[in-house]
Amino acid sequence: MNPVWAVGLNIALAAVTADRAALTRFEATEVHMGTNVTIVVYAESPDTANPALRAAFERIRRVDEIMSDYREDSELNRLSRQSPTPAPVPVSPPLWTVLQAARELSEASDGAFDVTVGPLSRLWRRARRQKQFPAATRLAEARESVGYRLLKLHPRERAVELLGPRMQLDLGGIAKGYAADQALEELRQRGLPRALVNAGGDLAIGDPPPGEDGWKVGVAPLGPAEPPSRLLSLARCGVATSGDAWQFVEIDGQRYSHILDPRTGLGLTDHAGVSLIAADGMTADALASAVSVLGPEAGLKLVDRTAGAAALVVRVEHDGIKTYESLRFRKLPRKESD
Repeated sequence: MNPVWAVGLNIALAAVTADRAALTRFEATEVHMGTNVTIVVYAESPDTANPALRAAFERIRRVDEIMSDYREDSELNRLSRQSPTPAPVPVSPPLWTVLQAARELSEASDGAFDVTVGPLSRLWRRARRQKQFPAATRLAEARESVGYRLLKLHPRERAVELLGPRMQLDLGGIAKGYAADQALEELRQRGLPRALVNAGGDLAIGDPPPGEDGWKVGVAPLGPAEPPSRLLSLARCGVATSGDAWQFVEIDGQRYSHILDPRTGLGLTDHAGVSLIAADGMTADALASAVSVLGPEAGLKLVDRTAGAAALVVRVEHDGIKTYESLRFRKLPRKESD
């Protein structure tokens, strides 16, 4: 996922005293999961806020230990190395939660979202570094190990089977949203519901700041240096942005996104951005990737079928920039720019 402008999140630690509730805004940033994670929380004092912030970041760190495909010792990689598994492998509750959600979205999107895409992800990471199209033989070999139906879940045992050879699970399209949700839940459990977690652009948004109806969040930029085109007022939801503006490679004059279509094994060639609002960060994160692959027409139909979800797609087409809105997006509360 790529950065979402969350307007007004850069006030220094222990800064502005809020309204009649006498709450103060606290903000901290740490690097986790390969990106900057910023947490903003309203609390009565540093003695309340600081331990809660540390605990929230620790929750994210534990998620990364489980779900990273870069860490050799992660639970995810240990599971992948067993493929094809001779028997169902029990997994931890967090990994089960994410894999179950991923499988459900894979089925709903007809494979446009697929966490078995790891072999293709690794192939295209190399392609972006070398600026060379993957060899046809390597693409064919990687595709043999990809397909959400190769991931079999056993709910009663909370166990997972990997049915294909050389499989590599990749949770890059869902884990950061889940981690942001977990950090927000940690703050809620500590009595601090007025908070926002920004995990590299994947937002988990809690209760609004004191005296406000929601957090001011900007969405729908087409480039990393461009401002958001819409300002929304949001609370108690997740937000994610997906697109090729931040990570892509040009090979022989063709632009390929870092977002892959698991069904073809190729990087997307559209120049588009998807802004997704959903009930939680995990859903927003994964659904944004699925909509990017499906395109505006099929993607927004999926969004409209998903309870509480809304999306805006901004796309460069032959006759200019076009925007597509889901039914619920048109009803979201807007904010005026300052």
